[in-house]
Amino acid sequence: MGDGIVGPDHSNADWLRAVVDTAVDGVILIDARGGILIFNPACEKLFGYCASEVIGRNVKLLMPPPYRDAHDEYLQNYHLTGERKIIGIGREVVGQRKDGSTFPMHLSVGETRQASGESIFVGIVHDLTERERVERELRESAARLRAVVDTAVDGVILIDSAGTVLQFNPACERLFKYEADEVLGKNVKMLMPDPYRSEHDGYIRNFVTTGDKKIIGIGREVVGRRKDGTTFPMELSVGEAKQGGSSIFVGMIHDLSDRKRTEAQLIQAQKMEAVGQLSGGIAHDFNNLLTVIVGNAEYLAEQLLSRADLKRLAVDICSAGERGAELTQRLLAFSRKQLLRPVETECDKLLDSMHKLLRRTLREDIEIATHTDPALRHAFADPAQLESAILNLVLNAQDAMGSGGRLTISAANASLDAGDHNAHPEVGPGEYIVIAVTDTGSGMPKRVLERAFEPFFTTKQVGKGSGLGLSMVYGFVKQSNGHITIYSEPGLGTTVRIYLPAVLAKTQDVPLAVEKEATQSGSETVLVVEDDPFVRSYAVMSLESLGYKVVSAVDGKEALQTLAAPLHIDLLFTDVVMPGGVNGWELAGLARKERPELRVLLTSGYALETLAANGHVRQGALILEKPYRKAELARLVREALATPAPV
Repeated sequence: MGDGIVGPDHSNADWLRAVVDTAVDGVILIDARGGILIFNPACEKLFGYCASEVIGRNVKLLMPPPYRDAHDEYLQNYHLTGERKIIGIGREVVGQRKDGSTFPMHLSVGETRQASGESIFVGIVHDLTERERVERELRESAARLRAVVDTAVDGVILIDSAGTVLQFNPACERLFKYEADEVLGKNVKMLMPDPYRSEHDGYIRNFVTTGDKKIIGIGREVVGRRKDGTTFPMELSVGEAKQGGSSIFVGMIHDLSDRKRTEAQLIQAQKMEAVGQLSGGIAHDFNNLLTVIVGNAEYLAEQLLSRADLKRLAVDICSAGERGAELTQRLLAFSRKQLLRPVETECDKLLDSMHKLLRRTLREDIEIATHTDPALRHAFADPAQLESAILNLVLNAQDAMGSGGRLTISAANASLDAGDHNAHPEVGPGEYIVIAVTDTGSGMPKRVLERAFEPFFTTKQVGKGSGLGLSMVYGFVKQSNGHITIYSEPGLGTTVRIYLPAVLAKTQDVPLAVEKEATQSGSETVLVVEDDPFVRSYAVMSLESLGYKVVSAVDGKEALQTLAAPLHIDLLFTDVVMPGGVNGWELAGLARKERPELRVLLTSGYALETLAANGHVRQGALILEKPYRKAELARLVREALATPAPV
């Protein structure tokens, strides 16, 4: 075997030389004193020594402490007592290379005897460097995986083919309200409500026996069960891994509670928006009808001064029409199309001033308490509409407290952040004033709570309520760029919170225009443009009775033809929303190009803010809201005629 094998003479050792020289593992032979007799090529690679450098030297040069220090003691003890500690298969020890570096190795030692009776020890050395590297990488990989699993926002759960929970990460603990120790080793069915619980074993059994992978997949929507028995919607993705021939299932769980809540709020908001659009359209059309009813009834009352019985009928018609106008005003409030005059409002003073009114309004068996934050900011809102909204909430609370109770009204500062915006996408983050009205009444079940803001929805007996109180409050708050919430449980009462934008800096109070006494009649020429024939007839009749000369047109196209004729016209009195492709505001613009001195008065069943938001008019335009009385028409016509023509 050349330089690699020296020592005792072997008469038939060719096969031994071949085995030793070609062995993948290191082979070392040492004598009873530890001297190296054989050092094969694999050892040369492992230890970095040539065979000629180590043959005849003590094997301790291949050992680092503490193995080096203990080696002589082991040999000596073996010779004296025969204790075979150095003999055995597969001890893990450490070797030392020529350069002083060390490496892990697997050492097996056997003994053979020479003819002289002297012991020869055979060592087989297997390098464990690669195995330890792989094990280290596996440990590091497992640690990284554990870190990912433990810090994952979504739940991660591992189960075996019997459904036993093997891993339950912290996110699962938060979702299901169980500690990991309460779940590990138990069947995963404990986390499922019926029917998922009863079906689970069948799914796994079917998978194991047939390979049907119905339980494997991404993004199934199911329901989880918490420790307290409550349930929550979740998105479940399940994958399979093999471990020792058996299946391990990995479940990724994403809580859908926030998404479902947001979707429900969006659907409700869309429904309310659709109902609001419908309500606004109905209110607009009703305002046209009520303009005719109230106006003509008023005219009849004026003409029937000598017939008290008939005049009474006309007055009753007029009163009924005005009540109808109040209902349409509530519809406009819900649909966010009412006229608002928001100003800087001191809510604490407003509540204080309302206290006496509320005390007179409510039954004596209801106790009233108000609380306001001493550092309460001002709200930017229409104070009259805010009072009306609070009164509506108070009256609703009274109805809920049939046998008496306590009503609490509070006002405080509130900050809504991005998290609140995510929960309620329709309201932006910022500073708000929150006014809460809380009662100790009967409360509302969920089915009623979900419809509380819908117009005409009411739980009161027929004739006891219009179902427009809360919807009016809802519309006012939304039109004021605020937010409203209801919390209620049967038997525990109700709390309604109104969030209104807070004023962060002191603003100049904008004085309301003082209505001046004006001449109620005139002799100027007025062009009336109105597509509704009944409203047009009433407007013409009213203006003529006031002394004006009147020309009429059914739409913008006919009005432009009239304006093109050589006829003197002082005032254009036009509806805003009209068919024919030219609305009232566009008509006014085209008319003033030809007649710069022309004055304009607009009229509509919609409020100015709504028309401005839809691009139909500009803020600041003079507008007469339908339904209108003759006196209002007379006053606004004089105001329009007195307004300087635009430059």
